[in-house]
Amino acid sequence: MEERTEIASLGEFGLIDHLTRNNETKNASTILSVGDDGAVIDHFGRQTVVSTDLLLEGIHFDLSYTPLKHLGYKSVVVNLSDIYAMNAVPTQILLSIGISNKFSVEALDEFYEGVYTACKQYDVDLVGGDTTTSQRGFIISVTAIGEVAPDKYVTRSGAKENDLICVSGDLGAAFLGLTLLEREKMIFESTGAQPDLENQAYIVGRLLKPEARKDVVEYFAAQNVLPTSMMDISDGLSSELLHICKQSNVGCVLYEDKIPFSEDMKEFAYKLELDPTACALSGGEDYELLFTVSQADYEKINQNNGFSIIGYITAPSEGQHIITRGGSRHQLVAQGWNHLKK
Repeated sequence: MEERTEIASLGEFGLIDHLTRNNETKNASTILSVGDDGAVIDHFGRQTVVSTDLLLEGIHFDLSYTPLKHLGYKSVVVNLSDIYAMNAVPTQILLSIGISNKFSVEALDEFYEGVYTACKQYDVDLVGGDTTTSQRGFIISVTAIGEVAPDKYVTRSGAKENDLICVSGDLGAAFLGLTLLEREKMIFESTGAQPDLENQAYIVGRLLKPEARKDVVEYFAAQNVLPTSMMDISDGLSSELLHICKQSNVGCVLYEDKIPFSEDMKEFAYKLELDPTACALSGGEDYELLFTVSQADYEKINQNNGFSIIGYITAPSEGQHIITRGGSRHQLVAQGWNHLKK
């Protein structure tokens, strides 16, 4: 039988000491890390970018099919993705958790193993946080801090007429991963049959262990490209593109046949009788970067196989449209995931 250490046996400070006992500092900007009333950070003349996310059990994740190590990793990555979406480099995170007594110290060790794996992967320091008791499941709050050269940060509001609309990677796979896991959970709960994930490692991995696109921001720096607007795709392509259009006061034309899918995703969507385009437009949790660039940067973007140019920005009076494979034109609507709607 696995060993189980009750959290209460350590106390709050003992638990924090235990979870941060192997915490290492990687960034020169981290002057003072975990262990005091606050962390001290000095970005040496660079501008500071800050973003925060709250993840709630039963809303943002389901522990019946989410391994704790993966959850720790993902909790960090989804926050770092927001920093990269500002064209900045993440340097520190703060992590606070609310836990019920169903969790043991060993379970939290597993979660923190994922957290530290992500910190190592992305060269980020864990510099503080808090732990508390939760009456309603697992609560995770991560704040990410990053740095950017003065005035090189990119917002959602800078897209201009005739700019190219681009995305990194492929879209829609995380939504299919969620669909598959939810289906198998339902079958297991009603029949007790063991889950069959049909060897769909790619789409399940896109949901349970996403990556933040550090490489995209590095490519922009190396090629001297400054996107005019950017955001990460957490709520579906249509929803994010409409955010950019609204905040930049522009219209857009999106081409269905330019939206990038992985072969695994496409085949599995057809098997489930789902439209891959709908999965990409409305699915979410891909954590790819959606960005606009001036046409002058076309060659630099086009030569990178990891990018797809999927449309262009128009005058606001032209509205927001998608042109289907068949050539018909439809208004682009946001059907992305909205956790505030029932």
